[in-house]
Amino acid sequence: MLIIWRLGQGFVKDFLEQTTAPRPPYTTLASTVKNLERKGYLSSRLYGNTYEYTPVVCETEYKKQFMSGVVKDYFSNSYSELVTFFAREQRISADELKEIIRIIEKQDSQ
Repeated sequence: MLIIWRLGQGFVKDFLEQTTAPRPPYTTLASTVKNLERKGYLSSRLYGNTYEYTPVVCETEYKKQFMSGVVKDYFSNSYSELVTFFAREQRISADELKEIIRIIEKQDSQ
């Protein structure tokens, strides 16, 4: 999706050209793009015998949906457990935690 958002629209071959090595096989990427369309994240338009794809969902909305699924499936639907996991794995610093708290407190006061 990151490549599709960056390009704005395109064909599977365009997306493949933008991927980094090791590149997936064309058919694998085409299946992934079709699945994204089936799930409602992309729309397509037929040109001859190939499809051009356009994002239907913006990056922010996609991230919300994706992260909600991750939190639900892997962290018992608890964002606290998510943050605790990253703190225990030393993937988040004390300064980053302080910034998160500052953002939360700012939103609570509004």
